[in-house]
Amino acid sequence: MAQTIVPEDPSDPALLRASGAQIRSLMRDAAVAGARLVQFPEGAIVYPDPDAMPKGDQGRASWTKTAWDVIGEEEESIRLLAGELGVWVAFGTIRPLSVAAPPRNSLLVVSERGEIAARYDKRILSHTEATRLYSPGSEPVVFEIDGLRVGCALCIEANFPEIFAQYEALDVDLVLLSVMVDDAARALVAQAYGTLFNYWIGYSVPAQFGRTAPAGIIGPGGRWLARCPAANRPSLAVMDLDLDAADDDIAVGLRLARPWRRLARMQSRKAGLID
Repeated sequence: MAQTIVPEDPSDPALLRASGAQIRSLMRDAAVAGARLVQFPEGAIVYPDPDAMPKGDQGRASWTKTAWDVIGEEEESIRLLAGELGVWVAFGTIRPLSVAAPPRNSLLVVSERGEIAARYDKRILSHTEATRLYSPGSEPVVFEIDGLRVGCALCIEANFPEIFAQYEALDVDLVLLSVMVDDAARALVAQAYGTLFNYWIGYSVPAQFGRTAPAGIIGPGGRWLARCPAANRPSLAVMDLDLDAADDDIAVGLRLARPWRRLARMQSRKAGLID
């Protein structure tokens, strides 16, 4: 899990390039540490401040000054480095659709071969995002790495349990939850999903909010297993995810609690006790 400083001006090439360079620096550190997958925050390359964006029609932000070419170049540099290092990377970015439609707020997943393996477009947008910034996505995304099934979610989607219940139904082992928020409660909600659904949660937050709730990894029993330092600076938290782990919390969550809860849900549905 990585926490990086997320810029908020998509028209400033210098900020965008510095953001990309910081992502690549932490990718190199993660590769040295033996990581197979590195997760970055929502909008890791840039997350626009809606109040600072130029105004367009009907109160929506205008994207005409956005340095799309620089954003694309930084995405490409990250992709190429992933292939050089042999690591997977998931990072937040904004993806243009067309002149007529607002862009999407996305989590881009690049494989160890430097190939685009998946792109998750944020499905549930905040009121500000929906009315001023983005177009929503429509589908869950699951990809596989080293035998683990991995799902994706972004920021405010943490407030919608149905997103995380859907990933349980899709049999994921890990959900990557990347956020752009200074909110200790969001991290507690993420921890609750590790408890309720008995899968790992990767929680990545911008470094400027690291003191409030640093990035980290939550185990299938709901316990924080590794976290970045509680400081407003870029950093990494690294650990192994093992489906055969002997740790009591993880073993009970994976091999006892999760199968039992699935059975209990099925029986309750048959009995008409839940939908």
